[in-house]
Amino acid sequence: MTYQHLLVATHGPVTTITLNRPEKRNALALDVMLELTAALQAVGQSDATGVILAATGPVFSAGHNFGDMKGASLDDARHLFEVCTEMMDTVQSIPQVVIARVHALATAAGCQLVATCDLAVAAESAGFAIPGGKGGLFCHTPLVAVARNVGRKRALEMAMTGDPISAATAVDWGLINAAVPDDQLEAATADLLARATRGSIASKALGKQAFYAQVGMDQQAAYAYAMEVMANAALTPDAQEGIAAFLEKRKPTFTERA
Repeated sequence: MTYQHLLVATHGPVTTITLNRPEKRNALALDVMLELTAALQAVGQSDATGVILAATGPVFSAGHNFGDMKGASLDDARHLFEVCTEMMDTVQSIPQVVIARVHALATAAGCQLVATCDLAVAAESAGFAIPGGKGGLFCHTPLVAVARNVGRKRALEMAMTGDPISAATAVDWGLINAAVPDDQLEAATADLLARATRGSIASKALGKQAFYAQVGMDQQAAYAYAMEVMANAALTPDAQEGIAAFLEKRKPTFTERA
């Protein structure tokens, strides 16, 4: 498939999807979000084991394109945020591990996109903000993803002040996994993704699906759900192969597809 605003490249088991609209600060305009959703869905149906989400230019993503909202009707505005929500949900619903490689500032829905990814690595010079609190449109939907990473007080500090936080602070608050020297960003991202995708592909895909299903439940419901998933998972070919390999002190051979 040909994309107007994305670069998509596959090397071995990893597909890299790059936001490529630097002149617009990689704003998540309606057409960009539709393309990104389609690209993620296509990768989700492929044999890739991991996805790197990256960007070109001086900004990772400036968030929503205000041009899509100026003078919009309620139906138009609803549609815009429905498309955005579907895109975010797709990141978490595909079986592959999705890691954000953040080289610069990620704001508003751009910060939401990073928070939505399974993993995230940033350059030390990167920054993160949900700046609606400084303007006239509060970052309601970005706050959903951010609050599920950093906790209420810190999420509200970001949303209410609108002030950016550094990559080091983003690590401390749990928004990203690591902040590394700028010239080590690609290598560090590749290393974390390689470690996160080893083992059974099918087991990993089920683990990702189950994590997002249970993480919002209360503890009793989460354990009941996870127990049932794990009991069924223990009977799968890859699980039995892993158990046998451990007991027989040999390297496992996994055969299941995601």
